[in-house]
Amino acid sequence: MANLLLSPLEKMYILHGVRDDCRSDGRTNIDYRPMELETDVVSHASGSARLRLANTDILVGVKTEIDLPNNDQPGYGKLEFFVDCSANATPEFEGRGGEQLANSISNMMQKAYQSSDAFDLKQLCIFEGKQCWKLYIDILILECGGNLCDAVSLAVKAALYNTRLPSVKTALLDGGNVDLQLSDDPYDNKLLNVDLAPLLVTLCKIGDKFVVDPSAEEENCSVISLIVGATGNKTNYNIDNKKNESCTDSKCTTIVMNGSGSLAPKTLKNAIKQGIEAVQFLDQALGQALLRERRENVTMKKYSYGFLK
Repeated sequence: MANLLLSPLEKMYILHGVRDDCRSDGRTNIDYRPMELETDVVSHASGSARLRLANTDILVGVKTEIDLPNNDQPGYGKLEFFVDCSANATPEFEGRGGEQLANSISNMMQKAYQSSDAFDLKQLCIFEGKQCWKLYIDILILECGGNLCDAVSLAVKAALYNTRLPSVKTALLDGGNVDLQLSDDPYDNKLLNVDLAPLLVTLCKIGDKFVVDPSAEEENCSVISLIVGATGNKTNYNIDNKKNESCTDSKCTTIVMNGSGSLAPKTLKNAIKQGIEAVQFLDQALGQALLRERRENVTMKKYSYGFLK
């Protein structure tokens, strides 16, 4: 994020607001800003989503390719994350200014999805040891308004939920080479299971308290932040489930600390617990939104008004 120019009085105002559980925009320390989510917005991608969190704007597109599986994982597919920071998002991204941030977010997402508890790569296997699907997840940061990691993880999960893999009609094995024939029907496809895909929650320590969904100004007042990644709850994405149950078995997939400050062991433990609880809340809200949109597409054949269509 670009370093904002805040006066000492402005920083003190933010610090006192966090201390009194009333932030500068009226939220409490555990409240998120309003979000807008739209899926299937890029017509030439296998899956896509656009998420706007206050002034943070993220676009994610998923492209599929047939590739060879790794020798040590013959029955698994592959995921690759690419992050591009638009120069229009903030002046700091001009030239190669956003390269370090892009690499950091890309590596963080790669680590979060490495765990078998987070995303089942077996569903990307076509022919064990011969062919698999490789998903290229392209993340474009259109605008920066704080809390990039949370917004990216939400948009990525929504895009994967929207991704459709072409059905394989036949697979011919000729001399050790596999010849695949894919279905020409655009409606003959397979959806991915992203129930347990992880979400990231950023906790910024301002004074003696942590806040979720920090704004750009709040990030500037924090000396240390903690990013907690945890798996979702499969009941949130069950289309037949009328009442979502709270997730009780979320597993932590990644923990990253940024900044020059430090945390006591007890404070760190409480922050991780708070982050996992926030992931459960976000995952439930995301699941409800995605299920509602899928029902509309199936039952009402809703026309998509994506901004890139």
